[in-house]
This record gives sequence, structure tokens and C-alpha cells, in this order.
Amino acid sequence: MTELSVLVPFVPGRSEQMLPYAAMVEWSTAHRLWQGQSVVLETHQAFTAAAGAGFRVPVGTGVTLMPLRHPYEAAVSARSLALATGHPVIAGFGPGSREMQTGMLGAPYESPLTMAREYVQVVRGLLDGEEVQVDGRYLKVHAKLPPVRAPRVDVGLGVLRTGMARLSGEVADVAITWLTPPHYIRDVLWPAIRDGMARSGRTTPPRLVAMVPVAVERDDDPVQVVLASNSAHLQAPHYLDMLRSAGVDVPPGDLAAAARGVLETDAFVAGGLDDVVKKLRSYADAGVDEIVLNVTGVHKVHGPRAGVEDLKNIIHAAGGGL
Repeated sequence: MTELSVLVPFVPGRSEQMLPYAAMVEWSTAHRLWQGQSVVLETHQAFTAAAGAGFRVPVGTGVTLMPLRHPYEAAVSARSLALATGHPVIAGFGPGSREMQTGMLGAPYESPLTMAREYVQVVRGLLDGEEVQVDGRYLKVHAKLPPVRAPRVDVGLGVLRTGMARLSGEVADVAITWLTPPHYIRDVLWPAIRDGMARSGRTTPPRLVAMVPVAVERDDDPVQVVLASNSAHLQAPHYLDMLRSAGVDVPPGDLAAAARGVLETDAFVAGGLDDVVKKLRSYADAGVDEIVLNVTGVHKVHGPRAGVEDLKNIIHAAGGGL
């Protein structure tokens, strides 16, 4: 069964803002609470604060950015979350955009795939209790974490295109997609993942987690909800390249047309409640193990109560899974 999880649909500025979403995971059939990179209230600290408030739920970071965090500190932070929550953690990582890499490092990675390979190698090795000895193109790490009994941490990669999908099939525990149409996951990403598995001799595939922007139909134009949720993605070169590869019509400079394109291909799932659940099932049919419901657009356009209402209604209508 494909599990349903919840993404915090905003960047919190206070720890108590996390609690309604942690409570939803605690008290419903939702599987896990997710949050992406935050440079306001830092993601790991926000999850730990929720655990300290009594909501010790499974969590995932999808994704935090490699230029901001040394892999040793990334392993410590991820394992700390497992200790604080008492549950297995998914620690997802991504190299970020070229502009972000340049701003943090002075220049972009010449090979984001090489960096991602080295980063996963170091983090996975540290979490497995190994004496890591990596002398790579980007990372030189000779270190070991002090041993402690903790729930498992699975290491994930943010996956948009075939290169990172292939790499996740080689080295990652989890592949995490964002704004990727279900047919693209089925027809493009999964074959690349399997190719990576074959290259490494791996027999068990990584779990596939899809972050899916979603909105239950209201008396408004869904295009505006899409733009409130994903306007930045619809202008980012790596997202545009992925969407065009998926056959989505994303004309340069025409955000409204791009929004219509992601709606038409169910990269953004919208409609009546029954339609939303039906469209989410297409992700399950495409081989997705965990769907993370992202109501950011609803939250921004209609307010937090509407976003929570959509989450509750979708989870209830789906019976907790698909």
C-alpha cells in the first residue's frame, strides 16, 4: 500500500506552528511529517521542538541542501532526530540550484552527481558506524560517529531527472521527487533507477517518495493556487527541464500557461475530493511508495484552516493509503 504523509505547508517561524501538523500525523493515519530546507526555524530543530512538545512522530527532511551542511554534521543531525522522535527518519539531500551553490561556495559544482555520490557515501557510512575514509573530488572525510543505539536513518536524494534517479538506484535508500507527473515517474524515473541498480548489482530498489502539490476544488481559479505554491519552481531551469522532458507545456515567461500544464498532467493534483484521490492513485500505480501531500498553495491563498481541512479530508477519503 502507498502511504500518505504530510508536508508542513509553510516555513515556520515559531516551533508551536509545527504542532497542528505533528498532531495530524500523531492522531490520523498519515504516516510521516515532512519539511524541506528552512533557513528561518531550522528544520531539524523544528522537528525536535515538536517531539519535545509531546508529538514524537516519524519525520523526513525533503530535501536539505548539501552546500549548507557538512556531511558529518548532516549525519549527526539526522541521527539526533531519530533519537528525539524515537522513530526511523528519512534524511533527504540535494545539491541545490547552481545559483545557490555559487552563493554559498563561490562557484557551482562542476558535477552535482559526483558531489551527491560522495555526500551519500559519507553520510550512509557514518550512520552505519563505519570508519569513513573518503578522499573524493569534493569531500575528504576521515571520521567516525560515536556509537549509540538509535532508530534507523534512511538517506535519500532529491530526484528530478534521470541522472539523479540513476544515482539513487545505485546508492540511496530513498528517491524523493517534487512536482513530477506520475507518468514521468513511471516511464522515465523508474527505468533510470533500475539502470542504477543494475550498475551497482543492487537487488532492492530505493523507496520512492513523491511530494505532490494538491488542492481540493473551491470557487476559484486553480491556476492561482498553483502559482502560489510553485511559481518559483516554474521558473527554475532544472524544474523546467524536467517538466519539458515530461511533456508539460511550460512556455518561457508564461507562468499561467505553465501552471495549466502541471494541472493537466497531474504534477499538481486538483479537483473535487473524489477526483483528487483518484489522481493520487495514479502515483501509487506509477510505483510511488509514499505520497507527501503538499497544500502550500491552499495555505497561501485560503489560509491555514483551509489547508488543514484539505489534508484531513484527503487522508480520510483515502483511508490513510492508496
